[in-house]
Amino acid sequence: MLAPFPRENKSSQRNECRKFVQVYKRNEGWESMINILPQVLVDGLTLGFMYAVVALGYTMVYGILEIINFAHGDIFMVGAFIGTEVLLISDALGALEGMNPFVALFITLIIAMVLTGALGVGIERIAYRPLRGAPRLVPLISAIGVSFLLQDLVRFTEALARNEFYLNSPALFTGSIPLGSIATIPTKGLIVIVIAIVMMIALTLFVNKTKWGIAMRAVAQDQSTASLMTINVNKVIMLTFLIGSSLGGATGVLFAQNYGTIDPYIGFILGLKAFTAAVLGGIGNLRGAMIGGVLLGLLESLSGAFMGPLTNGAFGAEYKDVFTFSILILVLLFKPEGLFGEAVKEKV
Repeated sequence: MLAPFPRENKSSQRNECRKFVQVYKRNEGWESMINILPQVLVDGLTLGFMYAVVALGYTMVYGILEIINFAHGDIFMVGAFIGTEVLLISDALGALEGMNPFVALFITLIIAMVLTGALGVGIERIAYRPLRGAPRLVPLISAIGVSFLLQDLVRFTEALARNEFYLNSPALFTGSIPLGSIATIPTKGLIVIVIAIVMMIALTLFVNKTKWGIAMRAVAQDQSTASLMTINVNKVIMLTFLIGSSLGGATGVLFAQNYGTIDPYIGFILGLKAFTAAVLGGIGNLRGAMIGGVLLGLLESLSGAFMGPLTNGAFGAEYKDVFTFSILILVLLFKPEGLFGEAVKEKV
């Protein structure tokens, strides 16, 4: 007589069932992540191009003066508030009714760029130029002081005028554009990308093809030699702050349009991330700042979307900033010159 097949006990059956469910959920999770990947990449590109343009301001100033302008993130913030106030006042006056949204955005960008450019020039003249011969730590402290000053001035002004300092920017663009069946890109996100690319191309052409751009490169190479060649170093430095601050202000307007809500402290974290992008690409290198910004935006978007599933919930999207600044630490430790920067040999 054949012996009966051994029966598995109930606990063994439950364990097998749990394993099956875990495998099913894991496969389902991977499928879900693959499905949302195109959308995550689109969002990352939108964020990355904003980082890239702000990073240009950091890298331009560092390339010429070798100082980190930590007030640059707050110039971006001021640009966001200027743009939002222009749109809010225009909306209250009824000027936005019937106006082409592209025209409204163009006017807002011009106003924000002019005012933030002037602000950048004023900061250079008052906070940096008198300290040009001082040890590097001194202008750094000055930059941090200017940063806090701008934050508190905007907060005080908005609280006085509107009894609040959190503003919602009127949306000029709504709707989205489908990218086949895999993702959609909001119209405002596409506009951010296009304008950012236009600004980066314009800056590249200016630096490489114009007289003032060549003068900027000469001053970045050697200020003393440039001054001997009849280049006005002070004007070149002023122009650098003007351009960098204008680009930062324009990006602030685009940020407000893309995300809607702004406050006086948005420039702090975004400024640090843009600085991280500049370091990642190679501080002082324009191409490096552009590529570093886009890469950082993509990495942040990917980490925010997939960190939770990949760590089984141990780390969620709230840790994406930790991931971003971990990149800064790793780059400074293992490749301080960045991806596209040149290692500098110290002279003995």
